Order: sequence, then C-alpha cells, then structure tokens
Amino acid sequence: MTTRRTRPAPRPPEGTPPRTELARQARSVLADAVRIAHWAAGAPAPGSAAPLAAQALERAATALELSPAQVRAGWDRARLAGLIELHGDTARPGWRLRAWDRDDSAVLRGWVALFDAWSLVHAAPEDIEAGAVAEAVEAVPQVLSLLQLSAGPVPVPALLDLLAQRIAELQEERCEVPYGAGRAGGPGEPATAGPAADRSADLDALLLDWALEGLAAVGALTLGHGHATLTPLGNWAVWVKLEQICVAAQSPAGNIEQSAADMLLGCARLTPGPARAEYRAWLAARTVGSAVAELLAVARGEDALLRGLAFEALRVVGAPAEPEVRAVVDHPSLRPYALLWLAEYEGADPDDAQEILSREEATWLWVDTAAAVADHGETGLLVRHLDSAVQGTVPALLDEVRAVGHPRTVQVLVALAAAHPDPALAKAVRRAAFQVHTGGA
Repeated sequence: MTTRRTRPAPRPPEGTPPRTELARQARSVLADAVRIAHWAAGAPAPGSAAPLAAQALERAATALELSPAQVRAGWDRARLAGLIELHGDTARPGWRLRAWDRDDSAVLRGWVALFDAWSLVHAAPEDIEAGAVAEAVEAVPQVLSLLQLSAGPVPVPALLDLLAQRIAELQEERCEVPYGAGRAGGPGEPATAGPAADRSADLDALLLDWALEGLAAVGALTLGHGHATLTPLGNWAVWVKLEQICVAAQSPAGNIEQSAADMLLGCARLTPGPARAEYRAWLAARTVGSAVAELLAVARGEDALLRGLAFEALRVVGAPAEPEVRAVVDHPSLRPYALLWLAEYEGADPDDAQEILSREEATWLWVDTAAAVADHGETGLLVRHLDSAVQGTVPALLDEVRAVGHPRTVQVLVALAAAHPDPALAKAVRRAAFQVHTGGA
C-alpha cells in the first residue's frame, strides 16, 4: 500500500529546466490562447464545435487587437488545451484557465494536451490521402524519440529516413501497399523501385515537413536550416511520455487544515481505506453543513478528478449529505454522480448502482472519468478505461461520445488516441476527435 507513494519519481534528463521555467515557456506559447479564452469566457461563443462565427471573430479581433487568423488559431488552441469549454452557445473558463497564473502543473498539463493535438492545430495539406496522414501521425513518436535521445539538432534527412522506415514498418504490419506506389515490380524486383519510389519519397518528405511544422507550431521544436531541435518543453514532454509518468499529486500530510480541493488532491493517490480516513479527519474539523457545501462547490468545478473525489468524500458523510446531494440531481455535470450516490445511500450494491443511469448519463460519466484520467493519471489507465464503457464496441462508443456533448470530448479522444497501442483503433479515435473538433458528422 505504501510502495506506490514512496517510490521516487524518475528524474528528468540533465539540463532540463525546472518546472517553473517550463511553465513560463508554456505560458508564452499559449499567451494568445489565454487572452482569447478570457475574452470568450465573458461573451457568447456561437457554435458548439465549429470555429468562432464571423461576427464573434470580428469582435474578438477588435477587442484583442489581433488578426482574425490569430484569433481563430488562439481559439482552437484554447479549446484543445482545456482553457475554455463550450456548453451549448456559451463559452466557460476551464479549470486550467482559473488556475493558469498560480498553478504550474495546470499550465504544463494544458500545454501537453496541445502537444498531443499537434495534428489538429496544424492541418495536413488537403491533397494528401487521409490514410497517409494517419500513418505519419503514428510514426511521429519515433521521430520525437530520436530528437529527444540526440539532445540537440538532428539533420532533416535523418528524420526523413526514420519516418519513412517507420511508415514502411506500419504498412508491412498491415500488409498494405505503400501510398504513392504504382505497379508492383516483377519477381525479385522491389515494389517501390522506379517512379513509384520517387513519389513515395516525395510524399514522405511532405509529411515530415507537415509534422515538423505542426510540432513547431505548438512549441515542441524549432526548425533551422536543414535540422530540427526539440525545445526544452518538447524534450521534457517526450521524456514524460517515454517514462509514462504523471505529475505527482500533493502529499497527504496536513490535509485537515486544507481547503476541500487541496485535501482531495492530497488524497488522490491514496488507496480507498487511507483516503476515507483522511476524509473523516477533514470532516471532523468542520460543521457538516459547511463541509458538504464546500465539497459540492468543488464538484461543480471543471476538474473531473476532483468531482469524483468530492462524491467519494460525501459517501463518508452519509445521511447528513442526502438533502444537498438530492438537490443537485438536475445539475448536468453532477447528475450521474448524484444518482449513483443516492442509489448507494438507499441500499443498492455499488457494483449494481450503474444500472440506474441512462445510456446517455453513463456515457457522459465515462467521458468525465476519462478526462480525470487524462489530466491526472497514467496512459495505461486511460487505455484500460475503454473496458468500462457500456457500449459493446469502440465504434458505438465513439458515436455516443460524440453525441453526448461533454465539453472535454476532444481532449479525451486525443489523449486516448495518443495512448492506445492499437494503430487502427487509435486512428478511429483520432478521426472522431477531429470530427468533434471541426463539427463534422
């Protein structure tokens, strides 16, 4: 029970700037997005998934003294980084925006979300096959690994060779004909010989240029004359993903004196038994009414992890919390949690309580839980979270996730696509994220 808590976290590579400096760089990359998020949070934002409507675009450009193109780019970045969330026609500040100036971890998580979505930030050329684009996205982690291990500038030809090799491996694994290939050669002749090989090489070069420009657009690397170099942010992010670690949660020491949000974060990595003991100690130092009100206020926030933990703490409160929990059943983001809490309070087995949720409520809860895992958990947990969906197949899940309208849908799907080891499934999830992001069917 204590091994997970006491195991020292892996240290970043020598020369990695401190987190405060990394966060400063991330704030710089997202400066326009933050300005637009603050503007959008105070004004109606037409359209639930599409870019800003023309009228709103003009208002934002005038108010912020930016070009329409800068506003449109900042709007997309703000949404992908979790700085704003759309609820119908209203843009609301995401929890990261509220914490932006004081919480370096929130800033870095927001930038990593943008980093994971680089292929959405920088659209691929329209004349390239969608399948070829998907293969390039799957191959880019290999390119990033080489850049990270090299710890300095890497010539573009070396990156191109690696990208082409990885794409060829992916095609061989699926027994596919390479994109751009023409007729197969005769016996003993390579299928890619001749003009087809030239077309394939040209395509790989275009894909690499697109990928490098996209990664540069999110601040992950810099491009020089014939070479590319990871920025400190990009180097740190690739290392984090290679090590598959997450930002450490706060220590549980001294939780009795903390606010509800800080107490819940301090208990996030505890197993259920010790966590309940912490909840009881925190509750004992407060009146029941004020404690319940504070926990529900945290649950109404944008951090999905805190929402789930708040209701775990409310289970420890028990009967005194029942009227307040029943009063929030109609709150959209709290409804699934409140219904489960009430079912268990009324005697339902926790394993059977899920059956009281409608299909839509269960799907909304699945996305909300996935958002918590994406923000605070390990990538393996996000992949395993697929098994908890009520839908029998991934296509059915993606269809219903798109329809449920959770404000974090795009970020969850992008994170799941980045984490899943199955290339075909990751491609389908990435396509669904793109459709939600652009408002497509």
